[in-house]
This record gives sequence, structure tokens and C-alpha cells, in this order.
Amino acid sequence: MKIGVIGGGAWGTALAQVAARGGDVLLWAREPDVVESINGRHENLTFLPGVPLSPDIRATGLLADLAGRDALLVVAPAQHVGAVLEATPVGRTPLVLCAKGIEAGTRRLVGEVAQAAHAEAPIAVLSGPTFAHEVAAGLPTAVTLACADDALQARLAGRLASPSFRPYASADVIGAEIGGAVKNVLAIACGVVEGAGLGQNARAALIARGFAEMTRFGMARGARPETLAGLSGLGDLVLTCSSTSSRNFSLGLGLGRGARAIDLLADRRTVAEGAFTAPVLAEAAAEAGVDMPITAAVCRLLDGVPARAVIDDLLARPLRDEG
Repeated sequence: MKIGVIGGGAWGTALAQVAARGGDVLLWAREPDVVESINGRHENLTFLPGVPLSPDIRATGLLADLAGRDALLVVAPAQHVGAVLEATPVGRTPLVLCAKGIEAGTRRLVGEVAQAAHAEAPIAVLSGPTFAHEVAAGLPTAVTLACADDALQARLAGRLASPSFRPYASADVIGAEIGGAVKNVLAIACGVVEGAGLGQNARAALIARGFAEMTRFGMARGARPETLAGLSGLGDLVLTCSSTSSRNFSLGLGLGRGARAIDLLADRRTVAEGAFTAPVLAEAAAEAGVDMPITAAVCRLLDGVPARAVIDDLLARPLRDEG
């Protein structure tokens, strides 16, 4: 199975490294310097410096070169997936969606965006607790690989699996997507807790209450509770809410220390997807009648409301049952 990767950031490069253990991989990157670096030095100096890449990874700046691949890993940022896929020759090639987010304006999950661009392409979702530098270095990692087609899921898992990269099967594509999207927003909130010096008790409480929000929203959209409690939901949530290696956590850390969102986001070449997902998620939750106070609080922070005021309002909410 010849693999193509759409996206030359850290995560796309790490997944190309995973796939290269089983054969040649062609990676598309928007940035010419990334293409040159991978082909000339076997390293992504821009987004994953210091990690030697397999010589079986080739890079291209032309989406048309991906024609003829047997499967495409879609790792472009969620807000750009639609435009990139519309320019990609896909046909019936399986699309493995590795971006996490909800499209602004349409409130579509990435899978819905992909289906709109290529209705005949089978869809799978790869999601879970993953930091790109650890995956690329071959450290042990487990992910959810969700696909409605069991045979396709098995072929993809067999192609990507290794002793250090373990895909677990699921048929719940929606649940895998929702877990990955919602955890980005909650990671911003956990970063705020750290930046504001609120302590470990507060962070643990926020993770637990955030998981309750994720579960309520996921169930309203048809997700399975066991998916949300698995690698692509709770597992990913714990990872991204606990480390400055998370771009979303780092954004929240700055907000908690008093920086403005507009300044923090302006200086980033990499994307903190939670900043785009939060307002869209809040709209979708309101439409579905789902209470998501932490998500609403993150939206206020991104709108420029001081962290202390947002925290005080959140802590002053009426007491309620834990469900």
C-alpha cells in the first residue's frame, strides 16, 4: 500500500516516518523549504528539527503528484482541509483524517468536509494521545483508527502498525473526531489554569469536568461513550492538558499569565487548532442544547476578557449534579 501524506508540519512528518517503516511515502508540503529540507537532508528543519527521517520519505510541493497513492493521510490544519482536498486528485482513494477540529463557518467535522470534497472516497480517522516528536522518534504510542469499513481498517492498521505504533480499531468515526476536536479547546483552559497558578487540584477538576463536556456533546452528535473514554477522547485530553509540548496548552499558559490572544496567535507558524474550534464548538453546543461552560469560558478568553474575570465567573456558577 503506497501512502501519501498531505501536510508537512510536525505531525504530518511524524506520520510519514511511521508509514515509511512499511515502504515508500510521498509527503506534500506547502512550504518549499520543507520540501527541499526533506529531500536534500532527510530532515524537516522547519517543523521537526533534529529528527533524522527515513530515506523512503520523499517530499513534493505538487498535490497532483499524490495521484496513484493507495491511501492518503490528511494532516493539513482543520481549517484548510477543504481547500487542500478540493485541489487533490483523490477519486476513491481512502482518506485517513489526522487533523483535529471543526470547520469555522460551517460547523462541519473534518470527515464531513472530506466527504463534501470527495463523496466516493472511503473515510477513516486516526486520533489519539500523540506528540509528533515522540512518534517520529519511535517512542511507544497508541492511537484510535476509526473506520466504518472493517476490511479497510484492517488494511490501514496493518500498513501503519509497528511495535512502537499501535492502532486500535473502532467503527465510531464521529466519536474519534469529536474527541480530537474538543480536547484542543479544553487544553487551552488547562493552560490557563497553569498560567494563572491555580494548582494541580484545579487542573484535575478541569480535566474531569471538561471530559463531562466532551461526553455530553459527543453523545448529542451520536458518538459512543466508550470511544470518548478511549484513546481519541480521554487519552488525548489527558496528554494535551498536561504538557507545554501541546500548542493549545501553551496558548492557554500565555493567556493565564495575562497575555492577549491576538498577540499570542499572531506569532505562531504552527496552529493552535483549539483557538479556531472553540467558537464553532460553542455555537454547535448551543444549537444542540448542550451545556459547555468551560468551552464558553475559553471563547471569552479568546475574545480578550481577562483571565481572572473569566476564572471568577466560572467558579461562581451555581452548584449542580456531577453528570
